[in-house]
Amino acid sequence: MRLLTQPDDGIAPLLSGIRGAKKSIEIVIFRLDQKEIEAALKAAVVRGVSVRALIAYTNRAGERGLRKLEQRLLAGGVIVARTADDLIRYHDKFMIIDRSVLYLLAFNFTALDIKHSRSFGIITRHHRLVQEAVRLFEADMTRQPYTPGLDEFVVSPLNARKQLATFLKGARKQLLIYDTQVSDGQMVKILEGRARAGVEVRIIGEVTRKGSGLTVRKLPGMRLHTRTIIRDGHQAFVGSQSLRKAELEARREVGIIIRDPHVVKGLLTTFESDWERKAGAELSADLNKSLVSAAKAAKKAIKAVADDLPALLPEVKEAVISAVTEKIDLAPEADEVEDVVKEAVKEAVRETVKETVKETVREVVKEAVQDVEDAA
Repeated sequence: MRLLTQPDDGIAPLLSGIRGAKKSIEIVIFRLDQKEIEAALKAAVVRGVSVRALIAYTNRAGERGLRKLEQRLLAGGVIVARTADDLIRYHDKFMIIDRSVLYLLAFNFTALDIKHSRSFGIITRHHRLVQEAVRLFEADMTRQPYTPGLDEFVVSPLNARKQLATFLKGARKQLLIYDTQVSDGQMVKILEGRARAGVEVRIIGEVTRKGSGLTVRKLPGMRLHTRTIIRDGHQAFVGSQSLRKAELEARREVGIIIRDPHVVKGLLTTFESDWERKAGAELSADLNKSLVSAAKAAKKAIKAVADDLPALLPEVKEAVISAVTEKIDLAPEADEVEDVVKEAVKEAVRETVKETVKETVREVVKEAVQDVEDAA
């Protein structure tokens, strides 16, 4: 079993797994913007590997980007399916190589998660874990029911609440938790109960319930994305689900409970290092200040374009004349000309103004990115 720590390990272990596949790759995707991973999946198809991808039906950015990814992968010979829409989201992410190696990830296949966020992943050849992941993949790929068959394989909304509650209650000395939002009432009560019983409970992230009495810190200088729990220094949970009601009961989330001493030690070391982070706080403040300035500048630029629209009229007029002339030539009947012209005018104005806005904002964003890089 191997621990992946982001952003330290980067994309290389994922590419190594894909490039080393001999027979099959099965991958579950919530977000993917890393071109190297996409290219590696297509290259695997070329060398004769069966590649199947299960893509979430939606994410916060909407369906357009996922649909484009689906089309690109299909064009590259990948067998693609979309998840069902029976749950709020299918937020799990994992990859199975040759049905013998499981990559269980708390991060997405994105630059933000891999290069700029604290997150973890687990690579394991544990036969039962791998086979349980295969069972889940097949069930979700074909939209068939899945029944959990292994306590260590934690799947929302099926067995996550039960298994994670049991895991937390079993703590005798210490619970160290990374979580972007601990808010589920039952889970918070369990944590409070463990704290009252003398268990040391420390959380990097956020607890939304006021007066919980739990010790909580933000992660300065780095984005937090992982969901991880270390129990008594000997066991750990790594997965995609927060201790939040929606992620326990209404979404597809996947994690595993592990006891590998080397992996747990790695998680523990990283947690303690992150807990003591202080110097990064100033960096975080600088980055936030730069990002806020960038957002304000972008808004100002868009307003400036709007104020200057009269100056664009000659350009718009030229675009409209060109578009209308072309459309009239294509209109087969006189009574269709009016509708065709209206659409042509709308499109010409929209595209001309859009390009102007895009160019203006592009320059602002370029400057903002430079400010952020300077702050880093």
